[in-house]
Amino acid sequence: MSREDKRSALGLTVLGALAEEPMHAYRIQEVIKERGKDRVVNIRQRASIYQTIERLLRLGLIAVHSTARVENRPERTVYQLTPAGRATAVTWVKEMLSTTGGDFPEFPVGLSFIMALAPEDAAAQLEIRAKALASELAGTDTVLHEAADVPRLFLLEEEYRRIVLKAELSWLRSVVADLHAGRLTWTEEWIRQLAVEYNKKQKEKRREQN
Repeated sequence: MSREDKRSALGLTVLGALAEEPMHAYRIQEVIKERGKDRVVNIRQRASIYQTIERLLRLGLIAVHSTARVENRPERTVYQLTPAGRATAVTWVKEMLSTTGGDFPEFPVGLSFIMALAPEDAAAQLEIRAKALASELAGTDTVLHEAADVPRLFLLEEEYRRIVLKAELSWLRSVVADLHAGRLTWTEEWIRQLAVEYNKKQKEKRREQN
């Protein structure tokens, strides 16, 4: 699979919007927001919608349906889903639901180098993240509460978001508590000593293998 035809969250979201009816780019963006999909895909950069549309056009997953002009506004191109686009959307959904490990978020990378900070500084940064997560969790709870009459089928991503946020927040708070209590701690000297011991063991292992 080339980079050009690699599946993407925004690409699938655009295909999903066009599955309803032909739309122009601005209407696609409106539908994404109306459906709450902007909570799971990044559309903060308006250009990303147009870039995604251009890519889907090149792949033959969507096609130009017509052009329209509303009052004194510039002419707008209306797009429609192609049979290939419909089939690809189904394939992408299956892959996204069944596979794991496709993304490399920054937070695990930061955790892997947390020893670059002093324990108290690490705790402070994690507390900032925990506060932000608590706010996001409250927002998700509000969405689910206000959508109590909406069929569950259309709220599964919010349910998942709530479970993930709640689990991460609980874990974060436990790590922060351990840092404050000294149950999780380190010093530069201790880390250097560990590195020396690790490198020594690795050298011995290479000698044994040779």
